Amino acid sequence: MSDEETNSWPVALIVFLILIIGTLVAGDSLDTDKEVLLNLKAFFEGNNQINRGKYSEWNKQSNNPCEWPGINCSNTTRTARVTSINLSDNKISGKLFGNFSLLTELSFLDLSKNTLSGVIPEDLNRCQNLVHLNLSHNILDGHLNLTGLNKLENLDISVNRICGEVQWSLPTICDKLVVLNISANNFMGMINGGFDTCQNLQFLDLSSNKLSGELWIGFERLLEFSASENNFNRPILSSMFGTNCNLQVLELCENGFTGQIPGNISNCRNLVILNLLSNNFTGKIPTEMGSISSLQTLYLGNNSFSNDIPDSLLSLNNLTFLDLSRNNFGGNIQEIFGKFTQVKFLVLHSNLYIGGIYTSGILKLPNISILDLSFNKFSGPLPVEISEMPSLKFLILAYNEFSGTIPSEYGNLSRLQALDLSFNRLNGSIPPTFGKLRSLLWLMLANNSLSGEIPPDLGNCTSLLWLNLANNQLSGKIPPQLTNIGTNPSATFESNRRENDRIVGGSGECLAMQRWIPANYPPLSFVYDILTRKSCRSMWDWILHGNGIFPICAAGSSFRTFQIPGYVQLSGNRLSGEVPPDIGKMQKFSMLHLGFNEFYGKLPPQIEEMPLVVLNISNNKFSGEIPGEIGNIKCLQNLDLSCNNFSGMFPASFNNLSELSKFNISYNPLMSGVIPKTGQLSTFEKSSYLGDPLLEFPKFIDNTSDKLVRSTNHNGKTKRPNSFSAFLVLLALAVTFLTFGLFSLIIGIPGPKIWE
Repeated sequence: MSDEETNSWPVALIVFLILIIGTLVAGDSLDTDKEVLLNLKAFFEGNNQINRGKYSEWNKQSNNPCEWPGINCSNTTRTARVTSINLSDNKISGKLFGNFSLLTELSFLDLSKNTLSGVIPEDLNRCQNLVHLNLSHNILDGHLNLTGLNKLENLDISVNRICGEVQWSLPTICDKLVVLNISANNFMGMINGGFDTCQNLQFLDLSSNKLSGELWIGFERLLEFSASENNFNRPILSSMFGTNCNLQVLELCENGFTGQIPGNISNCRNLVILNLLSNNFTGKIPTEMGSISSLQTLYLGNNSFSNDIPDSLLSLNNLTFLDLSRNNFGGNIQEIFGKFTQVKFLVLHSNLYIGGIYTSGILKLPNISILDLSFNKFSGPLPVEISEMPSLKFLILAYNEFSGTIPSEYGNLSRLQALDLSFNRLNGSIPPTFGKLRSLLWLMLANNSLSGEIPPDLGNCTSLLWLNLANNQLSGKIPPQLTNIGTNPSATFESNRRENDRIVGGSGECLAMQRWIPANYPPLSFVYDILTRKSCRSMWDWILHGNGIFPICAAGSSFRTFQIPGYVQLSGNRLSGEVPPDIGKMQKFSMLHLGFNEFYGKLPPQIEEMPLVVLNISNNKFSGEIPGEIGNIKCLQNLDLSCNNFSGMFPASFNNLSELSKFNISYNPLMSGVIPKTGQLSTFEKSSYLGDPLLEFPKFIDNTSDKLVRSTNHNGKTKRPNSFSAFLVLLALAVTFLTFGLFSLIIGIPGPKIWE
């Protein structure tokens, strides 16, 4: 190599490096942002083969990523850059994308309400310009490590499975944090002074974790603080409420706090919501609490407060919600409750009251919208005077000892949306005047001794979506008019949206939801797995506004839309006659339970028009062929036709019910046909086919009928198949034995081994 060539080598190297550096700088542009987004799209599509979100539209209508759905860019004069990605609720599953840091100007990232899983990748820690990060409502796990995100102002990772010690995960990134929500995860340990350096923090939600020890003493400077549903079990110190308290919302429910509530909580003069439900507080309610003039919502239920309610609380002119449930108050309802004329929601369930409904004056409160006196020991007739409460929307008197008839005057409660009189000792008939309750959504009369026929007038309740009349002594036919219930609840839902009387996570509605949502039936049973204080609050509000809570198939289709799951529960009565063909009109109902009655005749094929998830008609006298149209109810998960008198060929269409998880056709001895060797029906064991000797089964299903296995009735008790069904089983067995036995004598082959 010559000297000239030697001298030119460093120059060439420098030029090459300059070109490389220039390329890297030039690559920090909208074009490279576009390439990153296209990689992101491919990554998501690879993990989500169907039901893709709006990211699948990227680069189809426009080459400019700033015009793609869910993408926002900066408006600088030099060059636009991608600054925001919002793909919330976009049906995204799988791991988190590992190259978000290549979007060097990204400041807003929202991937909430998807099903993202796994740990948060280290790459996200390098997105140093992030100001807003929302990964809530996914299934992310592992430890939290976001120590590089020093510009974060809003961080929401709630409703995941993230674990670890809070104080080791957050302090280094909280300099600029204003909003921090880590609720509904698996964080543990103590917080103590872990947030002292978060000088700008205003909203902190630590609820639904496994935190313990003492509360962070600095929470008074926040605007909203929630530490509900943890393991805190120390007394609340008076030093936690200084004269500079800024709190507007304080939620400490469902912990183990002990002792008395400090009187200087009144230093928090701006409090709007105070939730101390479900702790171990004792003593008197502080008189000083009456000076918090801004207080609107006061939850003190499930504690052990003194029976004496301070008169000072009457000065809370803005108080609308008062919950003093589960405090072991006995005797008569305290007279002070009749003086809370400003209160709209009065919740006194689960005490030991025996009287005082009249003497307390609560029936004369002018603004009461919700009155919950359930789970007490009230007896005697239902108060007629309740019908004179003009604002009443929810009347909950379940689990008491009320007796006598239901006052017909209750039909005058024109605004009533929920009536729960279940689990009492009521008798007589259902008042036909209930047909005037056009806003009624829930009618719960189960487990009484009501008799007579279902009044046809109930068909006028076009908002009625949840009807439970189970375990009474009702008789007669299902009136055809009943199929009109729930056909038009939109006016009621619109009224709720307009008035927007939102209730913040109390005890009454959660307890009611657990009673009103049938826990044993999919997909409603999922509610019990997620029913925390928060989910209960949001679900209650969601339902009252008319929003669906899970997807339901349209009639004859597997296409799902979100709907509210209405139900009709008539089991355990003496109802008879045929099911009206108009039942197909009930297209807002996903559960129909007619079991343990005396219905007879053919099941109408129009039942296929209902978007059913659960159908139970067991222990009746239905006859004829089973409608093959039931096989068109694509989302059906629970089907019980057992203990009836069905005959004819077993419907082959049932094998199309790919989502069926519970199935019982036992003790219909005149049913014949072949159970397929493949498909959904072959997945069920012999307990689904007991007492059906004419059915042919694959060899792996052993349908021996030598044992009369008892079925479970609506009360959880056991019940043998009805005598006629048992007789038919024995008759069929005898005929089979004689036929094959005689045939074996003629041609010399052995008869069937009936009793093996």
